[in-house]
Amino acid sequence: MKRKLVRKLRFLSGFAMFLGGLWFLWDTPLIYPLKIFVVLLHEISHGIAALATGGSIERITLDAEQGGACYCDGGNAFLTLSAGYLGSLLWGGLIFSVARMKRVNTGWINSLIGVAVIVLSLMYIRSDFGLVFGLVFGVTLFFAAQKTGPAMNRGVLFVLGLTSALYAILDIKGDILDRPEALSDARMLADLTGIPALVWGIAWISIAIIYSLWLLYGAYEEA
Repeated sequence: MKRKLVRKLRFLSGFAMFLGGLWFLWDTPLIYPLKIFVVLLHEISHGIAALATGGSIERITLDAEQGGACYCDGGNAFLTLSAGYLGSLLWGGLIFSVARMKRVNTGWINSLIGVAVIVLSLMYIRSDFGLVFGLVFGVTLFFAAQKTGPAMNRGVLFVLGLTSALYAILDIKGDILDRPEALSDARMLADLTGIPALVWGIAWISIAIIYSLWLLYGAYEEA
């Protein structure tokens, strides 16, 4: 019982340290690549939804201001527009869940993510900044996974997963709730459905918060 309590306290303190570090370093170059990585997850999620519903990806663009766009042809517009924020959230949750698995080779997983980023960048990204970022990020992650041990690779997965999930929440707040009149996925979905962008923003951020809390509760219970 005492050991279990110590593990749970260690988990809570570790998560608090992570949040504190993320808070203080949020606008620094250290966190910047993680933000662009989440933008890439957001845009590729649009593309996956388009492909899954019979459409195609024309191109993806990323810019240095943490913006991006996925230009799709065909597919289900409702699902494609809905997939961005929720997709990056789900990718973050998947990465976080894999990091929790004891018997997973974390080096292989990070290598796979690195290769996936490289391949997706070459196939779809058509902006100079985005292509350079995708190649550098993917190559760096791949070779870092080969040179570091299981503990470090697991830590990288935790950081990628948690940052992706938490940034999705902040993204929804900044892009939709704070600026409901701005052009966003929710605004385009509002034009498609007649339901205000603010309503979509509230629905998405509610899902994102509940999902993130569920992930953390599961990790806490296993600690």
